[in-house]
Amino acid sequence: MMKKITILLLTVFIVSSCVSKKEYLALETKNQQTEKELLATKTSLQKCLIESEKEDSKVFALTEQVKSLKEDKKTALKQVENLTVLTQSSSDNIKNVISQLSEKDKYINGVRKAMTQKDSLNLAIKYHLTKNLTNGIQDEDIEVNVEKTVVFISISDKLLFKSASYNVTEKALPILEKIAKVINDQPEMEVMIEGHTDSKTIKTKFLQDNWDLSAMRATSITRILQYKFGVKPERLIAAGRSQYVPLAPNDTDANRAKNRRTKIIIMPKLNQFFDLLEQDATK
Repeated sequence: MMKKITILLLTVFIVSSCVSKKEYLALETKNQQTEKELLATKTSLQKCLIESEKEDSKVFALTEQVKSLKEDKKTALKQVENLTVLTQSSSDNIKNVISQLSEKDKYINGVRKAMTQKDSLNLAIKYHLTKNLTNGIQDEDIEVNVEKTVVFISISDKLLFKSASYNVTEKALPILEKIAKVINDQPEMEVMIEGHTDSKTIKTKFLQDNWDLSAMRATSITRILQYKFGVKPERLIAAGRSQYVPLAPNDTDANRAKNRRTKIIIMPKLNQFFDLLEQDATK
């Protein structure tokens, strides 16, 4: 009985061993195939991961590029905005400069017009004075000049005063009367009377020095123009210049005679002159 059982087990074992080997080979073949498929899958997956990383890198790069482009756009817009503001500011500045130049042109034209008017007026005054004052008087005794808008009348002291005196002589009255007429005919003008002496010092009971003499001579002429010939006192200015504005060196009698003189200066009233400029500049 035991022998039969042993034979049977051995037979089963052999049969069983034969079947397992076949299955094993089949399984092994299948396993190898599966491993190949797994390897292929892993390789494909690795490729996919690599491609995905590449795509992620591209996406990141593109995202950063988009951000950079947005920043560049903001900067460009800001620059355009600043340029627009600068251009507007420059345009406004140019307009202001043009406006200022236009105002300056108006002012300059006003000045020219005013100066032309004053020059024409003073030339007429010079002609009238020269024609009337020098009638019968030597040329070197009286001189009329026009400088810019001012008329200068220089009269030798021998026509007006005695030596070292500030009392006006009778022969000077016709000359002063003619000057007063011209002054009264031009009410918009002011008149300055300047006394000048030579360098010889003087000292008397009433005069301390040449300052006193020059000032007193100017005051004497001013009083005659006011009280005798009706020139309004608010238009008159008396000034003494002593010996300090000579026409020639005080080294000869002839030169000292030139320096002893009285100047009558007819000039525009400054306030009216500037009023005229302002009026012309606004036209």
